[in-house]
Amino acid sequence: MADALTVNREGDTLVIRIPITAPTPSSSGKTLLVASTRGNQKTALQIDGKDLYLGLNAYVYAEPKGDR
Repeated sequence: MADALTVNREGDTLVIRIPITAPTPSSSGKTLLVASTRGNQKTALQIDGKDLYLGLNAYVYAEPKGDR
């Protein structure tokens, strides 16, 4: 999934674009992964002259969470 990751800076906003995929079970099975960088990835951006790294996981719960 990280291959299609794009990261841009628009002023003081970091804009992240990553495709949503079919839900894939996590290792525990409690969640379903729909987008991930699969670990920290170096981006093409720099902040104050330093490389920006990004780690992202987007998921849904496999079973609905009860009201708390």
